[in-house]
Amino acid sequence: MSLRDVELREMGDLGLLQVLPVLFWVALGLLALGFCVALSDRRTGSGWFAGYVLGLIAVLHATPTLLYPTLRYGWAWKHVAVVDAMIRNGGDVPNADKLSIYNQWPGFFHINALFLQATGLESSLGYAAWTPPVYNALLLVPLLVLYRAVTRDRRLIWGAAWIFYSCSWVGQDYFAPQAFAFLLCVTLIALVLRQLPSSAPPRPSSPGGGVGSTTWSAGRLAMVVLIIGVIACSHPLTPLMLISALVALSLPRGNRRVTLPVLACAVLLTGAWDATIARPYVSENLEDFLGALVHPDANVVSGLAALGTAAPGQVQVSWIDRGLSAAVFLLAVLAFLARPWVRRTGFPLLVVAPLPVLTANAYGGEMIFRAYLFALPAAVFLIAALLFPWGRRPLLRALVVYPLLLAMIGGLVFGYYGKEAASYFTKDEVAASNFVTATAPPGSLIVSLTSDVSSLHMYYDKHPRVQLDEQELEDRKRLVRDPLAGLEPFIEEATAREPAYIVLSRAQAAALYLYGTLPADTMQRLESAMSKEQGFTRIYDNKDAVVYRYQNPDEEEQ
Repeated sequence: MSLRDVELREMGDLGLLQVLPVLFWVALGLLALGFCVALSDRRTGSGWFAGYVLGLIAVLHATPTLLYPTLRYGWAWKHVAVVDAMIRNGGDVPNADKLSIYNQWPGFFHINALFLQATGLESSLGYAAWTPPVYNALLLVPLLVLYRAVTRDRRLIWGAAWIFYSCSWVGQDYFAPQAFAFLLCVTLIALVLRQLPSSAPPRPSSPGGGVGSTTWSAGRLAMVVLIIGVIACSHPLTPLMLISALVALSLPRGNRRVTLPVLACAVLLTGAWDATIARPYVSENLEDFLGALVHPDANVVSGLAALGTAAPGQVQVSWIDRGLSAAVFLLAVLAFLARPWVRRTGFPLLVVAPLPVLTANAYGGEMIFRAYLFALPAAVFLIAALLFPWGRRPLLRALVVYPLLLAMIGGLVFGYYGKEAASYFTKDEVAASNFVTATAPPGSLIVSLTSDVSSLHMYYDKHPRVQLDEQELEDRKRLVRDPLAGLEPFIEEATAREPAYIVLSRAQAAALYLYGTLPADTMQRLESAMSKEQGFTRIYDNKDAVVYRYQNPDEEEQ
């Protein structure tokens, strides 16, 4: 009922938070209250808990899909384009430029290409919009396996699952190889944890109750090797996080009979892939990787936003994200101190396992968020152990915990919904992008201010791309001083034979305002300058986008 009359165009620097009605927040509050009441009764069955957790997933992650008329988030559009390009080219995509990295880790894209060819669907665009709710529902399965490896208390298991979805604000659940690889990584860690003899607390009366086996059957080991292989060929970072987690779990001597064979497979397969298929990328960036090792402090803070140029709402969003992340780790530490039995599980080791990778490389400024995400499944179990030790007056305890669960969801929605003004694309924006990719001659340059565009990467093997806000600092300064002078170096050389297309859209303007990578008025100034300059022709416009074509006047005369 709450989604019937949402005015998406009124989104500002707090995204969906500004347009979702009160009834939506009432629904979340009632859902959390019902879950707490269910937790207070030891007779509550797993079916009820599953209903509540799946309900939370649906409300949080299906809401944008139901509201938006098109696929959400520019990077999801880019990955749809990669799948399409790999099908057209029968594998590796030529002339991929910066997107050539996907040729070297193509697992996710090849799997989607095989699915499309097997089903007869034309494009992954048809189902990519539903990736967040479906992905999160699938992730619930390995999370439950992970937690059942150390306890049979279903209230503790489902409480941990609820807290995970209440704190997973990073947003790595869209149509992307990292989401796919994270799902497989959690699955693999769950399988390993089930085998560990140290996972189960020794006393039957303790909250834990799992019994690990110290040997791998041939079937399970083959499954483990297959999962590692798919991870290694799908994403560059996830294998490193996996290896770090396996090293951490190998520290207790009693675990090594289980973990060392898996660790050896992970190191061997990852090393073999990086030394062969991914060798061009690794060789090109090896110097940067080695240089990052001597600046661990810079790697840790590189992902923290430079808030001085961000919109006021984004400053608020950033601080709330940081506060939620800090609270998760603080509560996990308190659980480690207050609940001695959790120290005998592998979860404390898994919480700290991403730290070596975090300090070793900045990963384009995203490593701090990825480290939080990979630590989260283990951290939330510790938090659940802290919050849900059921004794006397369980209903009263549940109601005391209720405000904290609400606060977690409140922190999540700021991080997850707060940037939606730039992640949402109208049909008019998509129409403008489709017009460019459908009509531009092969070899034509396509220019945008930011990455917040829909289908401009379609046919990226035929059209070189320039994104102005990611250029060198001097180039951006020149663009700010004089938009045409800043644009000229990129289009003059590229338009010797074919024209250039400059696409300006509503989402790009929103991104400039939200993140401050360029002044908020850059798009307006650039459009005004192009409309008066010889060589620029407005060839398409609607209320949300405008497209200019640039043809060098000297070339036109010739």
